[in-house]
Amino acid sequence: MGNSPDALPMQGGPAAPKRMPLSAQTKRTLHLGLLVALAVAVSAGLAAWSDLSRDTVLAAGLIVFTVGSWATGALPEFLTSLVFFLTAMLLAIAPPAVVFSGFTSNALWLVFGGLVLAGAVDLTGLGRALAVRIAGGTDRAYWQIVAGLVALAVLLAFLVPSTMGRVLLMVPLVLALADRMGYPRGSKGRTGMLLAPILATYLVACTILPANVPNLVLIGASETVLGTTIRYGDYFLLHFPVLGAAKAVILVAVISLLFGHRPDPAAHPAEAADTPSLDDRRVPGPARRLALVLLVTLACWATDSLHGISPAWVALAAAIVCLWPGGGLLPPDALARKISLVPFVYVSGVLGVARLIDASGLGAWLSDRLLAVLPVAGASDGLVFASLSSLAVVIGMVATMPAIPATLTSLVPDVSQMTGWSDHAVLMTQVMGFSTVVLPYQVPPLIVGLAISGIPIRSAVRAMLILAAVTVVLLWPLAFLWWQVVGVI
Repeated sequence: MGNSPDALPMQGGPAAPKRMPLSAQTKRTLHLGLLVALAVAVSAGLAAWSDLSRDTVLAAGLIVFTVGSWATGALPEFLTSLVFFLTAMLLAIAPPAVVFSGFTSNALWLVFGGLVLAGAVDLTGLGRALAVRIAGGTDRAYWQIVAGLVALAVLLAFLVPSTMGRVLLMVPLVLALADRMGYPRGSKGRTGMLLAPILATYLVACTILPANVPNLVLIGASETVLGTTIRYGDYFLLHFPVLGAAKAVILVAVISLLFGHRPDPAAHPAEAADTPSLDDRRVPGPARRLALVLLVTLACWATDSLHGISPAWVALAAAIVCLWPGGGLLPPDALARKISLVPFVYVSGVLGVARLIDASGLGAWLSDRLLAVLPVAGASDGLVFASLSSLAVVIGMVATMPAIPATLTSLVPDVSQMTGWSDHAVLMTQVMGFSTVVLPYQVPPLIVGLAISGIPIRSAVRAMLILAAVTVVLLWPLAFLWWQVVGVI
C-alpha cells in the first residue's frame, strides 16, 4: 500500500512505538556508566593478572575514567579534574603532594597568566585592532584573505598563551568580516574563512611553548617527572620552521582549495549597524598600552635562556600589570566576572594525572609493555622517530592531546636507554603527535570554535584528515631532516 510500518499499525495490535531521541542527560549518564565499568574492569584485570600494588591498580582505574571523561566529554573538563582530586584522596591512592602537584607546577601559572592576557586583549579592543590591520581588506583574493586570518592566528599565538581565549577572540571577528565580504551563512567561503584561523590557532601554537594546553602539560610533566626545564627558544627553533610555518602554508593551501570561491558583496552589502567598521583604524589607548605589555612579555619569553626566569612567572607578572587597580587595562571585577578560571582547574587535573602515572609506578609498568612491541631497540633513527611519533598520535586519538605528554613522559628514560637518543629528543617526539590532529574531539578548543561558528563537523573533519595525511607524509620527514640539521638527533 506504500505505507511504511511506522506509519501504519499492524492490524489487531497496538501502533508501533516511536523512537524517542535520548536526552543529553541520558547520554551523559550512559557515558559515565560505561567509563565507570571500564575503569572497574581495568582495575580488576590488573589486580588479577599482574603483580601491581593496590595503589597502582586503583590509580590505573582512576586514570582510565579521568582521561576517558576528558576524551568523551562525559563531564565538563574542570569537573572531571575535581572528581579526580576527590577520588584520589578518598581512596588514598597517593599523597596530596602528588595528587595536587599541578598547583605547584610552573605550567599552571602560565595558564593563569594566559587567561588574564586573553581577557585583556578582548576587553581593551586590541584583538579587533589587530584583525583590522591583518585581515581587514575586502578586495583581495580568497587565498589572501585566508592567509591574513592564519597570520593573525599565528600572531595571537605569540601574544596570548590560551588556545580557548584566542578561539573566542577570533570567531566573532571573522564572522563580522565574512558578513562584510558577502559570504552568507552556510557558504563554502564562510566555512573556510572560519575554519582556517580556528585550526591555525591550535596547530601552529603547538610549536610556540606557552601557547596551548599540551605544550603546558609537556612543560609540567618534564619538570615533575624528568626534572628538566624546556626552554622557549630551543623549543621554537626545533618545531616552528616545519610544524609551524610550513604547516601554516599548507593549511592556507588546503582551505583555499576546499572552500575558496569569489564572494557576492550584494548578498551582504554591509555589516550590521551595531558592528564597528573594519576600516576604522583608530586604536584605543588601553589597547596601545596592552600591546606594549605584550611585547615586553614576548621579549622576556623569547630570552628566557639568557635571564633564567620561567615563562610562567613572566606571564604572572604580565597578568598582575593587567589586573593592577587604576591601570586601565582591565576593570576591577575582571577576574570575578570577565575571566573564566575553568582552564586553570582543568590543567591542574591533567598535571595531577601525569604525576600520578609516574608516582604510582604505572608509567614504569606501561613502559615495559609498550617498549616490548615498539620497533625502537636497535632501529634506525628514522624508524625510531616514526614509531614514537605514531605512538603519540594513537594516544592522542584515544585520550585527546593533553594526555600525550601526561602518559608518555614517564617512558622517556627507558626509551632513551634503548635507542641511544637523549631524553630531550625522545620527549620532543610527543610534539609530532599532539600537533597531528585527526578528529576535532581531540582538541576541546576546536570543538568550541566549531560550535560557536556554526561550521559543519563534516567539513571540518574533511579538512583535518587531509591536513593530518599531509603532515605525516610530508612534514614528518622534513621535521626529521630538520632535527638532524639542528643536532637534536
